[in-house]
Amino acid sequence: MVDVSLFVPSLRGGGAERAMVTLANGFADRGLKVDLVLARAEGPYLSEVSSNVRVVDLRSRRVLASLPGLVRYLRKVRPEAMLSALNHANVIAIMACLLSRITTRLVVSEHSNLSMSSSKPQNWRARIVLPLMRMSYRKAGGVVAVSRGVADDLAKTIDLPRDRISVVYNPVVTPELIEKSGMPLSHPWLGEGRPPVILGVGRLTRAKDFATLISAFARVHAQRECRLVILGEGELRGELEQLVTSLGIEGSVQLPGFAENPFAWMGCVRLFVLSSRWEGLPTVLIEAMACGTAVVSTNCRSGPDEILEGGKWGRLVPVGDVEALAGAIAVTLDTPQERLPDVRQRAEDFAQELAVDGYLKVLGLLPGHCG
Repeated sequence: MVDVSLFVPSLRGGGAERAMVTLANGFADRGLKVDLVLARAEGPYLSEVSSNVRVVDLRSRRVLASLPGLVRYLRKVRPEAMLSALNHANVIAIMACLLSRITTRLVVSEHSNLSMSSSKPQNWRARIVLPLMRMSYRKAGGVVAVSRGVADDLAKTIDLPRDRISVVYNPVVTPELIEKSGMPLSHPWLGEGRPPVILGVGRLTRAKDFATLISAFARVHAQRECRLVILGEGELRGELEQLVTSLGIEGSVQLPGFAENPFAWMGCVRLFVLSSRWEGLPTVLIEAMACGTAVVSTNCRSGPDEILEGGKWGRLVPVGDVEALAGAIAVTLDTPQERLPDVRQRAEDFAQELAVDGYLKVLGLLPGHCG
């Protein structure tokens, strides 16, 4: 019998998908029989799935179309517990459990600030997800949010009692991450005696607000020699490249796309910047801290203030404030390394083992409860 199944649309990239792979591997390391069920088995994180985790491909073009296959899977396999991630997939998982009429304990996880991410729905599917969540989440065996801010926002947005939502931080810091951060990285901008490199990582979308980071960098660059690298892909690439050109900083900014090992970059650069308009629990911020890299972040909803404990571990600035972000970048670059906080200490609170324990409790696979 399968002890726990994890359901997610695909492994095409993103913090939630990486977290689910890390959890699946962590459950398997504990000796549990684990299935990773994907609406479509594709994406760069497939290569990171442990050989001890069985990948189940429902071969569906869309998450909605995976419902019949997920029902068949549940009726056949009858896992003791199932964890799903991403709100549209969570709704499908709840429907599948109801239709299959089995006793599997389903826990749904929320990785983003719902009120912000749903404020401007892009299509009809996005518009119907929120009312479906209001109807369905109460039927889940458990609900997990990846930060207190996400939990508070979720409770308010879908009118769900706050005490029904557990908070479990993402399983970010792993031995593999630390190992990858020390791998050699060949790039002409890196190395002793070269100008400091500032790093941003994430999808090139409105939520990540790299336009503000680029504009802030331009101000810093006008006062001192430095460079900016943004790792990631997305629909705003063209707009961001045009902004770089219009600011006349093409020779000091690179957008090389998705990186299979962003941790090697994090381990080499002088500063990591999170410029997001909103987040759930920004995994990349924790990853950079685990690599020992100084950080600056917007004080967006939700997560950065929680992670940085009000600015103890890195400067927090208002969302969309180019001047404030430029100032925080400049001050951090001017601060000697030995006077910056050892951010690795805080990153330890987001270790894989702690997250695995928390999720196993909510899934009913360990005694007790995490809330």
